[in-house]
Amino acid sequence: MTLQPKCEDVETAEGVAITVTGVAQVKVMTDQDLLAVACEQFLGKSVMEIKAVVLQTLEGHLRSILGTLTVEQIYQDRDEFARLVREVAAPDVGRMGIEILSFTIKDVYDKLDYLSSLGKTQTAAVQRDADIGVAEAERDAGIREAECKKEMMDVKFLADTKMADSKRELELQKAAFNQEVNTKKAESQLAYELQAAKEQQKIRLEEIEIEVVQRKKQISIEEKEIERTEKELIATVKRPAEAEAYKMQQLAEGQKLKKVLIAQAESEKIRKIGEADAISISSVGKAEAESMRLKAEAYQQYGEAAKTALVLEALPKIAGKVAAPLARTNEIVILSGDGNRVTGEVNRLLAELPVSINALTGVDLSKVRLGLKHHKIIMYSINNHFNIVLLE
Repeated sequence: MTLQPKCEDVETAEGVAITVTGVAQVKVMTDQDLLAVACEQFLGKSVMEIKAVVLQTLEGHLRSILGTLTVEQIYQDRDEFARLVREVAAPDVGRMGIEILSFTIKDVYDKLDYLSSLGKTQTAAVQRDADIGVAEAERDAGIREAECKKEMMDVKFLADTKMADSKRELELQKAAFNQEVNTKKAESQLAYELQAAKEQQKIRLEEIEIEVVQRKKQISIEEKEIERTEKELIATVKRPAEAEAYKMQQLAEGQKLKKVLIAQAESEKIRKIGEADAISISSVGKAEAESMRLKAEAYQQYGEAAKTALVLEALPKIAGKVAAPLARTNEIVILSGDGNRVTGEVNRLLAELPVSINALTGVDLSKVRLGLKHHKIIMYSINNHFNIVLLE
């Protein structure tokens, strides 16, 4: 049976009312069980009635599926939309013993020109894509043209580079040839100089050997001269010096021995003299002590007379000490004013002093000479002050 389900003004998921028509091929299943189910459902009904039942079932499922899809999904992927309707409706019609052989979407349209607007959008997009394609084609053409020019320039640069490389290779080969020639020349020159240096070195070595031989001979001569000089010095200097040194040593030892003996003799002499002096001093001391003891005994016996005798015995010594400065005096001059009593007393004292000393001690001052220089004594009195000046 061929069915043509149609859903008019059904709102999609976006709320756009559209009308969808389709074509379905269905038949009664031949399986015994399913055939019994179909007989149970449709037995006694006409073909038109059976079509109406199946058509209403398909349209109901078609309507429900339209409410879950957008216009773009329905319009752009009709096969997917038909597959969904077939899968959803197949179980329901199958329970009635009917099998859906095929289901396709025949037409989709609306009354608000929504789909035509989508077509315009698609047309604009296609036009845009076409313009973009043209621009991209022109761009690609320009790029390709630039690439071609670049390839042409690359080929030209490559050719120029190859020419430059060839020229450089030629110059390098020339330089290498020149370097090789110069190297050979330099090697030849160095070999010549090296050989000359070697020959010069050989000559120098020969000269050094000659100098060494001469030096050895000279050293041998100098050694013999040194031996001769050493023997001469031994004969002329060392031996006499040793003899002189031995002589001086013997003389020194003799002098040393002499001085030792003299020192020993002097020491013995001093010791003997010391012993004699000690004995003499001891004897004198003993005599003086004995004298002092006897004098003390005499003094104790005589008393005041002994003391007077001691004073008289000491007076000549005292007078000698007092008269010693006057013995050097040649002349005495006394200066004073008229009627000065001090001057008169001094004059009287000086006039009487020699006589008094002579009477007491027996010493005559006019005859005392001590071998000293003579001086002049000036005595003067100023304002009753007596002054004495001693002049050479």
